[in-house]
Amino acid sequence: MMNEPPGARPGRRLRLTRRGRLVLLVATTLAVGAAVLVPVLLMGGESGDKKTSTLVITEGRRASQVYASVDKALELPMGTTKDAATAARLKLPEAAKGNPEGYLFPATYPINSSTTPAGLLSYMVRTANQKFTGDQITAGSERNGMTIYQSVTIASIVQAEADTPTDMAKVSRVVHNRLALGMPLQMDSTLNYALNRNTLDTTHADTKIDSPYNTYQRKGLPPTPIGNPGEEAMNAALNPSRGEWLYFVTVAEGDTRFTNNYSEHQKNVEEFNQNRANANGSKNDNGDGDG
Repeated sequence: MMNEPPGARPGRRLRLTRRGRLVLLVATTLAVGAAVLVPVLLMGGESGDKKTSTLVITEGRRASQVYASVDKALELPMGTTKDAATAARLKLPEAAKGNPEGYLFPATYPINSSTTPAGLLSYMVRTANQKFTGDQITAGSERNGMTIYQSVTIASIVQAEADTPTDMAKVSRVVHNRLALGMPLQMDSTLNYALNRNTLDTTHADTKIDSPYNTYQRKGLPPTPIGNPGEEAMNAALNPSRGEWLYFVTVAEGDTRFTNNYSEHQKNVEEFNQNRANANGSKNDNGDGDG
């Protein structure tokens, strides 16, 4: 969700973020600040004398979530894959400075008893390099005045903020428009990344945190991607829709509204807040607690 321009009185900000589209058979919850879902899909099979399965990483998962998924799939102590990522010589772009965020490509990966965290991460990075290179990717980035790494960063924001290819392309246009005008991106998804959480609520205090991922306080792109985008999001980052939009908010499921008029945007936000209040009221009325 986009919020008020400089000088406006900030308040409580709410928006809906995208969720993965795959049906997952196994999911685990990490308790790190706030609960985050780590999707894992394991499917059994045999390959010679080795029992094989597959690990599915869905679009938009953060590196920390991918690490946890790999630890679970390989039945390793929590933190093993994170340590392996630090030690492994992953073939990342120089701009990444050794941080694989954005390059742990979402896909289905085979695993068996000989699979190692370093080997699996290398496979993911190799897949990302295959997907994020080529003449079309290079041409699209250059056309937008971006490096490929910056395009991946935009794709990660688009992935976090939109559900459909159409909305992804529009969110991408908002990002490009704001960058061109020198406006801060003001993306709640980057704050969620900074705070290691997933939430619908962003408070005024959140927008004041000291972080390079605070796109309310800092102009330009965050220093790294904020998740691992898929091909649809990358295509949207390279090929934004045509439009003058500067703001957007998901008013209800399937209803994301884009505008370049701040007053109109405020009305959309008010409608979203009312929808959220009504939904919460219904849940409280039907729930077991005292609400």
